This record gives sequence, C-alpha cells and structure tokens, in this order.
Amino acid sequence: MDVFSRTFLPAAAEAGVAIPTVSRHMPIFRRCIEPDEKTVLVSRCLRPDAPMAGEFMLVLTYRRLVVTQETKVLHRLKLHLNTNLRHLSNVSWQPEPQRSTVDVTATAVDGVRERFRMRLSSPKAVIHFDKLLQNVFRPRAIAA
Repeated sequence: MDVFSRTFLPAAAEAGVAIPTVSRHMPIFRRCIEPDEKTVLVSRCLRPDAPMAGEFMLVLTYRRLVVTQETKVLHRLKLHLNTNLRHLSNVSWQPEPQRSTVDVTATAVDGVRERFRMRLSSPKAVIHFDKLLQNVFRPRAIAA
C-alpha cells in the first residue's frame, strides 16, 4: 500500500467522512496526488459564497491541495481545484471553535480567490485542524 493510501483513509476517518463518500471521490484524488504524498487533512466543505454549488471534498498534502465538487441535484463529481501549494498565495484560515468551523481561503495561480468552509464535529476538532494547517502553511511563510 502506498503512502497516500496509508495516510488518506485515517485522515478521512478522523474527519468523519463516510467510506462510500471516500470511495466515490478516490478516483479523482488518485489522478491528482502522487502515491508517495502524505495526506495531512481530508474534509467535506462548502463554499460560503456559492451555497447552491453543492458539497466539496478537500484533500491537503504537503505538496498539493485538491478539491472535488459533488453537485446537489445529480450528485455528479468533478475536479474543482488541483494545485501545487507553491502556486497558492495569500493562504489564510479562520478557525471558529464556537461554530465548529474553519474557513480556508487562498488565491489560485489563475487569480481566483477560493474560499471553503469546513464544518467539524467539535471545537476540539477545530483546534486540531488549525494545527494541521499551521504545520503545512506556516513553514512556507517563514521561508518566504
């Protein structure tokens, strides 16, 4: 079993993503993420600025951010964002333990500002996801 598979499933379970959902999205992630990449974070999320766009699933590794979209009506899957972390700018996140959410925003290489809201199970989960995001993005800020 490759590194991605070994780390993706525990990260998805930690986020409370159901196995059928993981199975539907996995072919897209497999095309985008290299087998030797370690999964840091998996989460279902929404776009607050486009509430009718459906649900999204976000996967973050130490090299890539991949987001898939599932449409509301027909439940079709498509790739929404697939980018190397070096191509993201102005990455920020706002943890809100009171609401059990984390808003993640970043500007993609094409200049589009992306915003995703992760709804988590508890305030403890918010703190944990905040630390995971710091582990991935803070070293880049210091090195820059």
